[in-house]
Formats: sequence, C-alpha cells, structure tokens
Amino acid sequence: MASDARFEAVYNEICSYIHKEKDLAMIQKAFDFAFEQHKDQYRKSGEAYIVHPLCVTKILAELHVGPNALCAGLLHDVVEDTETTLEELAEMFNPDVASIVDGVTKVGKLSFSSLEKRQATNHQKMLLAMSKDIRVIIVKLADRLHNMRTLDFMSNDSRMRIAEETLEIYAPLADRLGMFSIKAELEDRSLKYLDSAMYQKITSLVKNKRQERDSTIDNMISNIKEYLSIYSNLDDCIIKGRIKNIYSIYKKMVTQDKEFEDIYDILAIRVIVNKIEECYQVLGVIHGHYTPIPKRFKDYIAVPKPNMYQSLHTTIIGIDGQTFEVQIRTKEMDMIAENGVAAHWAYKENVEYSKDREQFEIGQKLKWYAELLNYSEEEDGNAEEFVESIKGDYFDSNVYIYTPTGEVIDLPSGSTPIDFAYKIHTNLGNSMVGAIVNNKMMPLSYELKTGDIVSIRINKNSFGPSEDWLKIVKTSHAKHKIKSFLNKQNKDILIASGKDDVEKEFAFKQIDLELTDRFVKENFSKNNITTLNDLYLEIGKGIISAKTVVGKVLGNTMTHEEQLQKQMAKTNRILTTNSDTGVVVEGLKNPQIKLANCCFPIPGDEISGYVTKGNGIVVHHKCCKNLNQLEHERLIDVEWASDIKRQYPICIKVTASQHPGLLGEIMNTINANKMSIASINAVNNKNLTAFVNIKLLTSSTIELEKLIVNMKKIPYIHNIERENL
Repeated sequence: MASDARFEAVYNEICSYIHKEKDLAMIQKAFDFAFEQHKDQYRKSGEAYIVHPLCVTKILAELHVGPNALCAGLLHDVVEDTETTLEELAEMFNPDVASIVDGVTKVGKLSFSSLEKRQATNHQKMLLAMSKDIRVIIVKLADRLHNMRTLDFMSNDSRMRIAEETLEIYAPLADRLGMFSIKAELEDRSLKYLDSAMYQKITSLVKNKRQERDSTIDNMISNIKEYLSIYSNLDDCIIKGRIKNIYSIYKKMVTQDKEFEDIYDILAIRVIVNKIEECYQVLGVIHGHYTPIPKRFKDYIAVPKPNMYQSLHTTIIGIDGQTFEVQIRTKEMDMIAENGVAAHWAYKENVEYSKDREQFEIGQKLKWYAELLNYSEEEDGNAEEFVESIKGDYFDSNVYIYTPTGEVIDLPSGSTPIDFAYKIHTNLGNSMVGAIVNNKMMPLSYELKTGDIVSIRINKNSFGPSEDWLKIVKTSHAKHKIKSFLNKQNKDILIASGKDDVEKEFAFKQIDLELTDRFVKENFSKNNITTLNDLYLEIGKGIISAKTVVGKVLGNTMTHEEQLQKQMAKTNRILTTNSDTGVVVEGLKNPQIKLANCCFPIPGDEISGYVTKGNGIVVHHKCCKNLNQLEHERLIDVEWASDIKRQYPICIKVTASQHPGLLGEIMNTINANKMSIASINAVNNKNLTAFVNIKLLTSSTIELEKLIVNMKKIPYIHNIERENL
C-alpha cells in the first residue's frame, strides 16, 4: 500500500461522507494502482504525475460523488498514458469504473487528417458516453478544471487551444449541468489566456475599489439583516455578498459595448433561507426598504432554469445609489446553484445506488439531457457535425419560450416557431402550418424572444415542411428533421413518377400485368434492386427506363399469343373510353359522363360514378364530401382511361401569412411548372392570414403534387389543400 501525504488529505475528505470499509478499500486500491502505473511519469510542471489524478479526485470528493466515480478520478489517465487496458480495470475493480474511465479517455492511436478532426472525435466520444452516464462528464470537468489551474506550464499555442476548447465545450457543459462554481472558474481561467489584456484590465478595475465595495456590501448585508431580524422565522437566514466573476463582466463589456462603470449588478447579495415561502417573504421586505429597478425581477423558483437553477432575482438601488442584484433562495437551492447536478445526486450511503435510476431521474429533471440521449442515438457518425450540433442546440440555448400550458422550452438565440415545434415533437413540426405568438399570428420566420408564449397551428393534411424552412431555422435538430422529411417525400414522389412511367409504357404496349418483388429480384438484382419500390425509384431518377422493364416483361413472361390476347382486350377497353372526360365505364360505349364541379377529380384520383336521373353519369373523387349524401345504390365503378392527353380543372386552397409578394410568387411558381391558371382569388383576415383560392388546369395527380411541392417552398405558405376533400 502506497503512503502519500497528499492522498491522506483527499482520503480524509472522502471519509467525511463515505464510511463503508469495502468502498474505502477499493478507493485505496485505486490510488495504489494509479501510483504504481504513473510512478515514472511527470507533468510539464515537473511534479509527479500522480498529483494530477489526486487533485481531480479531491475536486470530485468536494462534490460528494460516489465510490466508483472517485476510483475513476484516480484511474482516469491509466488507460491513455500507461499499458493498462479497460479489461484489466473492469477485472481489478468493476465494469462501472472501467466504463467511466473509458468515457473520459481520448481516442486511441487512430490516424486523423487534422487536429480539429481528432478533437471533434474526442468530444463526440465524451458526449456520447455522457449521454449514457452523467458521471463521465463530472469526472471530465474535474479533470479539465485541474488542467486549467496548471495551464501556465504549457506552451502558448497549447494554452490558447485548451482555453478556447474549455470556453466552447466545458464551461457551457458545466453551465447546462448547473455547476456554477466550476463554470465560473473555467470561464475566468480561459479568458486569462484568450484575452489577457481585457482579463488584466477587469481584474484591475475590480481590485481598485475593492475595499470600498467590500465596505458597501458589508453595510448592505448589515442593513438587510436588521430589516429581517424583526421576523422570528428569518433570524437564522444566511446573507452573503460577492462581485460577479471576471468573465461575466467581460461579456457585458464586450457584447453590450459598455464601460465597467455602466454595468448593473456587478455587486450581488445572496439571502439563503429555510423554506420556499420565506423567499417571497424576504423579497417583500427588501422591496419595502429599497427601490427595485423595473423589469429586473425574475422568478426562477416558480419557473426553474433548464439546469435546475432556482432563485428569486431582483435588482435594487442600495446604499449610496449603488445597484445590487439580490438573489433569494433556500439552502437546497443554493447547493444546486453552486454544484448543480452533482449536488442533486450527491452520494448517500443509505440510498441504494442504481445507475439506470439515476440516469432516468436526471432525464426527468434535466429535459435537455434526455433530448441529448435521443439525439446521440440518432447521430450518423460525423463527429464534427455532431459536436457542432450539440454546441449550437444545447450550449447556446439562452432564449426561454413558454408553451400554452406553461412548460419552458429553451432554444438558441435566433430560433423560430419552427425550431420550437420540432423541439417539442417531430410530428408537430412536420404538420405545422402556422404559429400564434402571444395571441397573435406570426410568420414562421419570426425570431422568438424570452417570455414569448407560442402555440403551434397544425393540419394533419399538411404537405409538411418545405426546403425554404431550412433557410430560416436555427437549430441543427430542426434542420435534420426537415431534411429527413424532404428526403422521404422526394423519394415518394420519384417512386410515384416511376410507377406512372411504367404504367404509361405498359398501356402503350398493351401489357396487362401486375409487377411483383419476385419479378424485380429475378431481373434487376444485379443492379442491387430487389423490391418494386426500388425499381420505381430508379426509374423516377432516370437511371433505368420504363422501356427496359417492358423489354424484361415481353422477353420473360409473355408468349406471342398472350400478347395478342392482351392487345385485343385492351382495344376493347379503349373503345369504351369517353373522349371528353377520359373516364372508362366497363360495358358501356360512349356513355354520357360529366366530371363533378364540387371536387374536380383528375387522373390519378380514386373515383366513383353516380347515375343521375336524366343527366348521365357524374364522376366524383371517392373522398368528395358530397358523395356521402348521394343514393348509394346509384353509385357505379368507373376508372380512368389508360392514355389520357388532356388537362383537367382543379381547385386548391392556400393558407398563408399576408405578404405583398405572395400572389406574385404563387403565379410565378404555377407558370414555372407549365400549368395554366383559370382563376385566382385572395382574402385576408384580421389575424394577418391570407386565403387564396386557385382554379388551374393539370393533367394528373403526379403533376399536381410536383406543383404543390414547389409552392411549399414559398416561405409565407402554411398549408395547401384541395377543395371539398
């Protein structure tokens, strides 16, 4: 057993909350093993390497993590920097310890084309491991914190790279996990290297009048204590004062272009009480003695931040006109505010440990963490895209939007109602046709602001998102879902187009045969085409021609006699076609047929004929609303002819946001699709919604669907539907 005074200090910290002999023996064993493995290794500072895992474990012990995480802290570098394997760790300790170590270990001896690709792969590995076990990132944050504390010994290039990485990845992660104390230190230490001049300037400004500020804070604390002392239940409240961390001041000076003296709430007072109701009581007392600054009050107790942070915030004018931010919270809230997820799930020996239960509870408390788990399961292997998506969608989320039921949805700045819809559920995004923000209809390109209440309007018959949505959405998640939908939709259209080409070619060659997957496998497997839909897709893409399919059919499945019989049967069917309507009625030659003006059926629609009294047969779309009101005994089977060369009227209704260029874009799109407009009429309502009724001429449902896909690219359009269906 190795003896080390530095370990004794860490061990004593651990013994303050872990008492089981078995657990303490495993921790001692982990130190002994790490000590032995790292005994001939030294850090850039000249210190023995074992100092680093010891310092990491000390940070973890201060967070009161469990025995397995502590062992992982001691062992986190042995796989990366020694000959030890994960299998050996699992055997010597347990699979849980080995799994955490694996999560924080960088990728091995793989070859990468650039340092950026290697970094992205390391980050991806860590984030994926974190999504399965929260302890991975807690150990990694402790590791990064100690590395930042000893960064002076690295080269300048390494310092800049590590500081930038810390500010982009690790500080935001600590923030999302509610670990404020670690987040603040990581930010300040990163700034020290990334913008040394500003760091030194702000540090100097803070120090210049420190004595004066400390005196002001002490006086404020004394006054507030006096005001609260008259209430017996507030006698034991704790009041602290502080100055904002350097990086917080830096952000306000740089991003808001302010001077140090112009920044509100550099000084902060924190009041810690026992119960939630006492928080509001303290707020009333403070507002009763000091002037609050309007619009600076925030109730994070009623509506916690996504990282579990809870507190009342108010900004007041205090002694000598100084502005103070006052935070009021309970003791439990204060612990979580400092250490976040680590405080909430601090190790307790009297509670049976279950990693799965802990992960489930974290997902319940931290909604974004559950989303990260789902997102990680969908990741496609591109490390750089994955990491950028996580950084954009999760680390930059600082706009808080409300659902109509009061649920808080956090999104990055610049997000739109489309991002909001997809954050809630994919189907909601795919079927949305509009958004109501604060009881007003708003365009889908509207940039959401904190406090907005958003309700999504949907239509189950919506044609879904358009490619133009990709130009206005902010989150990678929404872009991914929209692209998936469009890819599937485009595939469906190509399949339908391919099928239509085959049917037309079959009609021209007078072939009456139903294709099957078996036929496709027998004739096209060498092209890696094994299903009928695959075949139609390749035809739709133009890779295989419908004539090729006809050649296979005529060559493989039909004798000359069969072809002649098919031709005769087809000729007989063509004779029954009504030349004006293109509709066939079996057994009738030149029947009197009329297309219904209510639903305007077109080739490709499922249709039904209605025998009228004296006016022949009226053909309706099978989904026509009027069809249900007709006498069912008068309905007959009808179908479209095989080779129709005419156009049909069709009526569609467009719902859109009002825009001066709407009608022009609609007409340009229709003309670009080589279709004719018979009539167009637009009506606007008081909610800034436009309803456009269009009558146009088309040859088939395939042609109409292609037009609708292109019309959906117009950003103002919410929904397109056919009349009376």
